[in-house]
Amino acid sequence: MTIPTTTLSNGVQMPQLGFGVFQIPDLAECEAAVTAAIKAGYRLIDTATAYQNEAAVGRAIQKSGVPREEFFVTSKLWVSDFTYDRAKKGIDASLEKLGLDYLDLYLLHQPYGDVMGAWRAMEEAYHAGKIRAIGVSNFYADQLKNLELTMSVAPVLNQIEVNPWYQQPEEVAFNQREGLRVEAWAPFAEGKHDIFTDATIQKIAQDHGKTTGQVILRWLLQRGITVIPKSVHPDRMAENLAVFDFELSDTEMTTLAGLDRQESQFFDHRDPVTIEQIFGSSLQQLHD
Repeated sequence: MTIPTTTLSNGVQMPQLGFGVFQIPDLAECEAAVTAAIKAGYRLIDTATAYQNEAAVGRAIQKSGVPREEFFVTSKLWVSDFTYDRAKKGIDASLEKLGLDYLDLYLLHQPYGDVMGAWRAMEEAYHAGKIRAIGVSNFYADQLKNLELTMSVAPVLNQIEVNPWYQQPEEVAFNQREGLRVEAWAPFAEGKHDIFTDATIQKIAQDHGKTTGQVILRWLLQRGITVIPKSVHPDRMAENLAVFDFELSDTEMTTLAGLDRQESQFFDHRDPVTIEQIFGSSLQQLHD
């Protein structure tokens, strides 16, 4: 099947639905999963330096027999490389691990450290043709606006947590007003709060002859959000693609909006203690 595309603000075409490989660190398992995803029809593949599986993604792409230009490959720079010089090396390292001449999209993974220095290196790689589009991940509106006002190349996309339990309507609306595509990570909230058996979502799914997962993906797509669900099961990969043959009504969209718990299902990216616990060791590398 052909997955519909969206046009990013710099004119680059991007699939609206892709395949994520977060939490598949085993390289053999990751390569097998990406191979199965490609066979199912996925062309947007989302990885990151921090996932430690770029090499496996690259092998699957190279062995697929699918022309490179049909893929849309995304990776992300980790905070330990957030200086100008380290970012230049980090970009080249991602390309080398993936075995690619260029990346379709490259993101700053978090809004910490020398964001400006890293972004400047990404701008240079963009102008050099190493990257077709550059963006960010986990940036809040004020952090995003600061970047936009400071740098010469505007980000085209912000990858943030969006799922029925954490819908972030204000952040989504801000990004869209600024011309950025929003891309949702953890669209299923990793199954938290029994999302796959939620009665409200199940009722909508039954009315359409679909699964709860398909309803969630359709809800995101109708909000103008790109989505990158992960699975290592071929049947689920195929199921996640089968979301372009139905549409949720305005009433159903409103019903789903009512499920918002208004809290991250993982951690607060702005909590100083969390920042120190999760990112402190990586940031310390910048001073070593």
